[in-house]
Amino acid sequence: MSAAALKQTIDQQLDRHYDEMVKLRRHFHQHPELSFQEKKTAAFIASYYKALGIPIRTNVGGGGVLAYIEGGQPGPVIALRADFDALPIQDEKEAPYRSTVPGVMHACGHDGHTAALLVLAKILNQHADGLKGKIVMIHQHAEEYSPGGAKPMIEDGCLDGVDVIFGTHLWATEPLGTVQYRTGPMMAASDRFTITINGKGGHGAQPHKTKDAVLIGSQIVTALQNIVSRRLDPTQPAVISTGSFLAENSFNVIADKAVLIGTARSFSEDIRTLIEKEIEEVVKGICSMHDASFDYLYERGYPAVCNHPQETAFLSEIARKTEGVQKVTESELQMGGEDFAYYLQHVKGTFFFTGASPENPENIYPHHHPKFDINEKAMLISAKVMVNAAITYQQQGKMSAASADI
Repeated sequence: MSAAALKQTIDQQLDRHYDEMVKLRRHFHQHPELSFQEKKTAAFIASYYKALGIPIRTNVGGGGVLAYIEGGQPGPVIALRADFDALPIQDEKEAPYRSTVPGVMHACGHDGHTAALLVLAKILNQHADGLKGKIVMIHQHAEEYSPGGAKPMIEDGCLDGVDVIFGTHLWATEPLGTVQYRTGPMMAASDRFTITINGKGGHGAQPHKTKDAVLIGSQIVTALQNIVSRRLDPTQPAVISTGSFLAENSFNVIADKAVLIGTARSFSEDIRTLIEKEIEEVVKGICSMHDASFDYLYERGYPAVCNHPQETAFLSEIARKTEGVQKVTESELQMGGEDFAYYLQHVKGTFFFTGASPENPENIYPHHHPKFDINEKAMLISAKVMVNAAITYQQQGKMSAASADI
């Protein structure tokens, strides 16, 4: 069977297995598990592969699952990745498949990623003899919570022998049929900072006898915004946001302690380092002015997702020729983080967005929203783009995307 015929056959089979894809996705949606706690989800994934007779590795990197589809002919090794953890959010949407776990839901589409990859693996396995090389299905735990699952899975060998990796994110704010790509930086490095202000508490009627941690913290929150606007190159995108300000006291007590927790997002390692330094300088200066001490912790999270040029160009051309894709566009920079970045630091590849907006505009909510949902038809499109990319890449071997007949 030719590559074109193989891709067409698999696309048709994906269409016929759409109901199974939906059933799997809704199962995961009803039974979500938080990052680093996904025992039942991982077991379900493993049992699905075992029933198909597909070789697997479990507990990879502490919680991931790998499945291997060996082609009938020699060729490159391609990895396809899906994540499967959920978020600590109460599911507030009205749907028969809403989460059954209080305070936990799939509010980012990972259930759809997993369902699409499972069904795709099932169909690929039926055509293994026609594949040139190997396909590694990476089912990753703990994407939502740093240090994440990608890094320990890599350290445990999930990329051993892999030549290229492709991954996608169902993007609920973009229309169905849209595929978005971007060469180079696409998603930001996501870091966390904690600032503890150690002041001197006292009576609210005698502020002159205190070192007001709330006042000091308020000045710090405001001053941090000056780092992006006045200390960084304006052509370098960055964000500093304080998400938590905790200083609990009675109404008539001046706080002796305040804790600020926030995030910094950037795309350049130089900017990342500068932000870490500048936050400390701001805190040091303001605390010194008030004769207060402080503790400062800056925790580096995921690095920026940086897509490789040839693989990104290759994927965008594949997407344009994939059934169901109506529009292929360059993505804007996204300040959200993704630990797919670690894979791209080790092997060539690309990460792209697959539009998944619900049909009813009233049901379109941003990721991590309590009423988040996806258009399940996007799973089909994502699976078709991934498999078309994998088969085409295998057929052309390791030729450059520019010279590939795609």
